[in-house]
Amino acid sequence: MEPDQAQVIALQALGWMAGQDEICTTFLGASGASVDDLRDRAAEPAIQAAVLDFLTMDDNWVMAFCDAQGLAYDMPLRARYALPGAEQVHWT
Repeated sequence: MEPDQAQVIALQALGWMAGQDEICTTFLGASGASVDDLRDRAAEPAIQAAVLDFLTMDDNWVMAFCDAQGLAYDMPLRARYALPGAEQVHWT
C-alpha cells in the first residue's frame, strides 16, 4: 500500500472514531490528545499512525469501521504498516 492511500484510510478512521463517542473518548484518554490536537494535527503521520494503532487494538472496532467504509478488514493494519514508524511486514 502506498503512503497516500494509508493516509486516506487513517483520516477515514479518525472521522469514523469521531462519530463514536465511547471510542473517541477512550482514544483521547489513552493518547492524551485533545479534540483540538486531532483537528490541528490530523495531517501528521504520527497522529494518523496513532489512530490506526488504536483502532486495530479491537477487532470489533476494525470490523465496524471497515463495514462503514466498505473496506476489507485487513486494510487498517495494512495502512498502519505503510506509515512511518511501523515494522516492515511482507504480505503474501
